[in-house]
Formats: sequence, C-alpha cells, structure tokens
Amino acid sequence: MAVDRSHVLTAAAALLARRPTSSMDEIARAAGIGRATLHRHFAGRDALIRALEQLGIEQLTHALDAARLDEGAAPDALRRLVAEAEPVAGVLAFLFTENQLFEGEGINEGWTRLDARIHALFRRGQEEGDFRIDLGAAWLTEAFYGLIGAGAWAVHDGRVARNDLTHSIAELLLGGARRSMEK
Repeated sequence: MAVDRSHVLTAAAALLARRPTSSMDEIARAAGIGRATLHRHFAGRDALIRALEQLGIEQLTHALDAARLDEGAAPDALRRLVAEAEPVAGVLAFLFTENQLFEGEGINEGWTRLDARIHALFRRGQEEGDFRIDLGAAWLTEAFYGLIGAGAWAVHDGRVARNDLTHSIAELLLGGARRSMEK
C-alpha cells in the first residue's frame, strides 16, 4: 500500500500543533501508519520537522499570494493576510518553537523570502502614512508572526474562539501599528 506523504505531513502537523512533544510512534498512529513506515519516509524527527518546515513555508507562501499584499490599502492587505494565514497558524506556531530551524547555517531561504514580503507590506503602510514609523517594519513583521502563533495556541487551549481569531489578530496588530491621527 502506497503511503501518501502529504497525508502523513498533514496528520503530523495537526498532532504536533496540539502536542509538540509527540513521539514518532504517536505521529505514526495519527497518520494511520506504522512507525517503521514513518521512518522509511522520514529518517527521524529532524527529517520530519524539516519536511513540516517546507510544508509550512509553502502554505504561508500560498497565504501571502492569496492575500494580494500589493493591492489596496496596506491595512486592508494586512487584514487579508491574517485571514489567509489563520488556517496554517497551528503549523506555524509549532514551527516557531523549533529552534533548530532558525539557528546555524541550515536556515531555509523560504523564511527569508516570506519575511521580505511581509516586511514590504509594513514598509508600504509606513510610506503611505497608514502605519506608525516609530516601530520598524522588521519589528512589525515579528509581531505578526508572534500574534499568529499566540492566536493558534489560544484557540487550541480554548481561550479564544476560532471565529474571533482573524479579527482579534488583525485589529490588535493594526491598533498597535496604525499611526495616530492626533497631534
């Protein structure tokens, strides 16, 4: 029986987003395969994490494309981005905690490309006068990632309703990023 790699990654992502310390045995069970089969596809946890990283990068890239970041006002583009990124928030929240993905020479260039696109959105918003200029675009990019990850955990823990997540993240981020019109 052929194993569908995307099914295994999706099952692993769903489990690890809820329980980041799950064992390879637990991941195999969640995917409906045996541990030996899992190990034939992924030599170990590090290989599985790297495959999940690639999946997360691909999913977030798709979210950025769907959000049409270059269209319309920057605040509207940011709202679209949050809405498009919300379905992958759990996977991203898990990946953000995996330090080995962001240390050393083995950092996936996909993260750099994603950062650049989000950074450009915040920079555009600053240049157009929609976002505060006293907070750097790099910081606002990190705040976006932090709120996406925190939101995923809050939904998982039952502290925030899934239906409220997109609005809560976008409006909190915009409320902190938006330039005050008061003199």
